[in-house]
Amino acid sequence: MPIQFSGWETYCEKSRHLKPGQEPKKSQGYIMYHGTHKNAAATIISSGFRPSGGGTLGPGVYCSRDINKAMGYPGGCAPGDRVVFKLRVRVGKVKKIDFTSTHLWTTWHQNGYDTAWLPSPGGMEEDCVWDPKRLTVIGIAHCTDASTKSSLESLIKKQGQLQEADGSSLDQCKGCGMHTQDKHTMEKCWSCKTSVCPFMDKHACQKS
Repeated sequence: MPIQFSGWETYCEKSRHLKPGQEPKKSQGYIMYHGTHKNAAATIISSGFRPSGGGTLGPGVYCSRDINKAMGYPGGCAPGDRVVFKLRVRVGKVKKIDFTSTHLWTTWHQNGYDTAWLPSPGGMEEDCVWDPKRLTVIGIAHCTDASTKSSLESLIKKQGQLQEADGSSLDQCKGCGMHTQDKHTMEKCWSCKTSVCPFMDKHACQKS
């Protein structure tokens, strides 16, 4: 039986920005924003988000793809005390909340959804994510205090290095064995039809 090697073009589908009104797709990673007080920022980076006990869409972590929306939180915060995180959000299974789904306004998670998405005609949409582990702080989008911003950015970098070292918040791909936050899409080998990951070093298929 001769061994045939089949090749493929690899690609890395990273987090992306959504256009206003564009619905997030299931299991994708997107760039979003979250506003907080500067005194709470370091704890969030080091220990993760704590879900709110309630809100427009019920319990969860609130964020938005619109930085202007995030700039309004927390309410009553002085402009100089506000920090806006840039996030990578793995949305999972998403429920769009509109006039046809008012019965799921705050019970979407109990019905099998990971994220609730509330569109807005003005573009300032809102998302509520049930599991804090689905959100990763990847940068500081707004902070007027240069010293605080520099300190937080250093902490983000350090936290990222720690996660890479111990594999936390990362899933192992069953195909290539890599630890990754964004799930790899398995493909069928066009020769032997075996499920393979595009990030595998190589795949040898048996062909008569």
